[in-house]
Amino acid sequence: MIRLAAHLNKIKPSATLAVSLREAALKAQGVAIIPLSAGEPDFDTPTHIVDAAKTALDRGVTRYTPVTGMPLLRQAIAQESAQVRQVPCAPENTIVTVGAKHSLYNFFAAVLDPGDEVIIPAPYWVSYPDQVLLSGGQPVIVETREADGFVLKPGDFNKALTARTKVLVLNTPSNPSGAIYPPEAVAAITEAATEAGVYVLCDEIYRDLIYDGAIHTSPLTVVPENRRDLIFVVDGVSKNYAMTGWRIGWGIGHPDIIKAMAKIQGQSTSNPASMAQAGALAAITGPKLFLDDWRRAYQLRRDAIVAGLNQLPDVRCPTPGGAFYVLPSVKDIIKRMGQDATDLTLAKFLLEEAAVACVPGTPFGAPGHLRLSYATSIEAIHDGLRLIAAALARI
Repeated sequence: MIRLAAHLNKIKPSATLAVSLREAALKAQGVAIIPLSAGEPDFDTPTHIVDAAKTALDRGVTRYTPVTGMPLLRQAIAQESAQVRQVPCAPENTIVTVGAKHSLYNFFAAVLDPGDEVIIPAPYWVSYPDQVLLSGGQPVIVETREADGFVLKPGDFNKALTARTKVLVLNTPSNPSGAIYPPEAVAAITEAATEAGVYVLCDEIYRDLIYDGAIHTSPLTVVPENRRDLIFVVDGVSKNYAMTGWRIGWGIGHPDIIKAMAKIQGQSTSNPASMAQAGALAAITGPKLFLDDWRRAYQLRRDAIVAGLNQLPDVRCPTPGGAFYVLPSVKDIIKRMGQDATDLTLAKFLLEEAAVACVPGTPFGAPGHLRLSYATSIEAIHDGLRLIAAALARI
């Protein structure tokens, strides 16, 4: 008899699995699917980064590194963070992990006791609540409003605050909404959280993918020095450098938190892949001019998909300030589909009837919405919009 851990019963199966499986089945049948669901850049990893990893392999960089990462990489992460966030950072404030998701998980595992509460603004990235549950904590979902730019207000944070609150999660720019917390909003919510003695975990994995002259602000930049120990930043190379498969992320925080995470990491994964760390070092320290070209391309795609979606009947799509997603409201379309219809129903319909892959909003805490990615070609975006319009006209 197979007996599994009871705490896994708290974890929800992926609500998008049925769509993903069907997408794979259609592709296997030769159906050309328009990919508006991917959460990764469609650009290739820059050549100088690939070459650095190749050189590392040729030089025999294939052995274990320290659990917390190569010293040179940790030093580069610290130097970059100090430059970007305008706050001193030392290598002992950093840990290199197997992707940014790994940093998130290890942080929760390091600081949460059973029953501790974690405030998560919705919409949110799908893994936050389940990682909290796996670590024994309790996710507390707080709704944000489109009219507020999907930005959490201090008053809403204070309403959710209890004696058990341990962590506030911020994600700016956001997946799935693309929302950016403006500097004054970051300062206000950081002040409210740290004044209450609550950790602020800020996921900044999309920090370089911002548009229209927007400014990315980290809680580390605005928090008073005497509360800096309550800030933990997660970052990595996956989105900014098109290195999703390299699986290199990192955390930045107080050395005691880093040591606790290293203890967990040392008994689970140990170090991230050595040659991938060599590539990440080249990414951080090498030229970044390609980012300007990528941002221009993303902004053109964003403008095209937002304009096209807003021309569709019963679709409302705000313009995101960062990342590479849009989160249109499709509630009126869902109503037309019948009483039991949901955004998952609509996502399946668009896959079957339009051969367009997108992601339902419910797993992101955004029921009645779809998440579409514009990390694809402008041609695919125009084709996808045309097919979506034709399919919706048949409802």
